[in-house]
Amino acid sequence: MIHIPKAEYTRRRKALMAQMEPNSIAILPAAAVAIRNRDVEHVYRQDSDFQYLSGFPEPEAVIVLMPGRQHGEYVLFCRERNAERELWDGLRAGTEGAIRDFGADDAFPITDIDDILPGLIEGRDRVYSAMGSNAEFDRHLMEWINVIRSKAHLGAQPPNEFVALDHLLHDMRLYKSAAEVKVMREAARISCAAHVRAMQASRAGLHEFSLEAELDYEFRKGGAKMPAYGSIVAAGRNSCILHYQQNDALLKDGDLVLIDAGCEIDCYASDITRTWPVNGKFSPEQKAIYEIVLASQEAAFAEIAPNKHWNQAHEATVKVITAGLVKLGLLQGDVDELIAGEAYKPFYMHRAGHWLGMDVHDVGEYKVGGEWRVLEVGMALTVEPGIYISPDNQNVAKKWRGIGVRIEDDVVVTKQGCEILTGGVPKAVAEIEALMAAAR
Repeated sequence: MIHIPKAEYTRRRKALMAQMEPNSIAILPAAAVAIRNRDVEHVYRQDSDFQYLSGFPEPEAVIVLMPGRQHGEYVLFCRERNAERELWDGLRAGTEGAIRDFGADDAFPITDIDDILPGLIEGRDRVYSAMGSNAEFDRHLMEWINVIRSKAHLGAQPPNEFVALDHLLHDMRLYKSAAEVKVMREAARISCAAHVRAMQASRAGLHEFSLEAELDYEFRKGGAKMPAYGSIVAAGRNSCILHYQQNDALLKDGDLVLIDAGCEIDCYASDITRTWPVNGKFSPEQKAIYEIVLASQEAAFAEIAPNKHWNQAHEATVKVITAGLVKLGLLQGDVDELIAGEAYKPFYMHRAGHWLGMDVHDVGEYKVGGEWRVLEVGMALTVEPGIYISPDNQNVAKKWRGIGVRIEDDVVVTKQGCEILTGGVPKAVAEIEALMAAAR
């Protein structure tokens, strides 16, 4: 299985500390364990920022970074080894493992944090933290600060500045390294295999969850611990619900099925959408809508390259989709005027994509100084145009109603343009029909 190498985590921490003010400290907690019901926990997934800086997979941990500290700049508070708990819950790294396996310069038991952390904060001018994203941890942080303030009359120096860590960290996360792209390629490869498997399994009489099961099987077989997000398997009229997740309807002959699903590897997401006919053969109306969406996606790919701005790809999809809807008679009027009046919005109501990385809708600003962000090498994003014709849309002929099509791929900006990571799933009409025919 492909993983982010240890040296990369070290490089990230050093890069972050290089941007921090002198005599400052950064403090970041691990994700809390989420309770599913009563004493049953959800499968644990580390906080993305915490994972990005440490690769440390356990809960009840806190990262502390102190540029220039003589005794080591990277301190990790974590759970101690505990034979009885490990018998029930699995092995722990412990403080020794935190240093040996995860690169910490120093490590302390998480149970000692109240005694030790105020001393590490004391005398530092600035505290960087994930303010506002974890209310309980914010409260703890203020308690530690108040411990220092209570000793001010003895000469203790509390910090005088508190800064959100997000801005520095999220800008770093926006640019994917070669190692990150390698992991994302692997997540994409597994997800592509899952979509192909679902296409091959598709037939009338099954349920949406039947195809979801095929996805889950391929994800797990490929080594992914979990989907990157709740899989969308939407047949018939459900394909017009953008974030549909019931996944329990019957697959009917003559309907389309839209699947939006991807796995994550080492906390890096893939995100793919494909739409195909349940019975393996597009109707003329389904094909007409599908080919507009596909053409709009191709137009978007051509607008993804260094020095092009974020919105150019979206604008390209809007132009192709609006012109296509006019050609089919679903919109009437001048294409430019229809775009200016956003007449396409009832059919195409979302944007053409989003940043992709450790979070499916990854961090990073889309605008800088009020202007659309200029694309640069290493940025990763999705390209996902769609057309959705509501089953209740009385303004169009009945033959068009209930058709929902989205096509989504993951790309990384390269020097020449962009690399499509998810090309392993067919998307031309003839290719999809041939794949499905061969599976029958």
